[in-house]
Amino acid sequence: MSRLQVVPLIDVVRESHHTTTYRFRADFGGDPGQFVMVWIPRWDELPMALSYLGPVKGITVHAYGDATKALQSFKPGDRIGVRGPYGNTFPLKGEKVLAVAGGTGTASLIAAIEGFAQQGAQVTSAIGARTAEELLFVDRAGASGEVHIATDDGTRGFHGFAPALAEKLLDRMKFDEVVTCGPERMIKLVVDAALRRGVPVHASLERYMKCGIGICDACAFDDRLVCLDGPVFPGDVLASSADFGAFRRDKSGRRIPI
Repeated sequence: MSRLQVVPLIDVVRESHHTTTYRFRADFGGDPGQFVMVWIPRWDELPMALSYLGPVKGITVHAYGDATKALQSFKPGDRIGVRGPYGNTFPLKGEKVLAVAGGTGTASLIAAIEGFAQQGAQVTSAIGARTAEELLFVDRAGASGEVHIATDDGTRGFHGFAPALAEKLLDRMKFDEVVTCGPERMIKLVVDAALRRGVPVHASLERYMKCGIGICDACAFDDRLVCLDGPVFPGDVLASSADFGAFRRDKSGRRIPI
């Protein structure tokens, strides 16, 4: 089991009105797609994707509950606890890759986008958000390849949802791998679109998680655990799933519709 490290924050960057990036030094590795368990002192411990890798790591957090809203008040020098990394990774295979990200799912995908580019792949990114102000890491994705934007309200780029933009790109260009992360209904549309065209696809899923190490069973997904078997799953596994795009579990473990 990875030990908890209490680390000071080096940078705190507000990305949008509800999303903030926190960067810190920690002596563990990490690969694209993996996550860490983050302890917010006096509040809670939560799973968060690594949006920055290397000696200085980062997490990018959408403030949606009491703990993450409390984290918004943290400043450089304040301390958080981190343990990990956990989970599997995006397989960095393919010469022409389409990355489809929605909302804060971009934070889970950006390290893979950069990883593909570092291996010489031609990366095309489709990044979506509700509005232009909420777009994440467009410049970082642009440094790794071609970027297409979708906003729900049409304030930037394609007026519509990221899966519709992805369909247009899949029809126009040939890809040998698709990777995706975002709201699960969005992911399902992207996975279905890739599989219909015979393109391999991997998706990172988000589930309620208490421990990150396979003990609590809170992140059960069919007969799998997202923390141990994921969070990255291949498209054929998702296509055969009864839970994918349909059900998740709440804090009590009850299976509820998405």
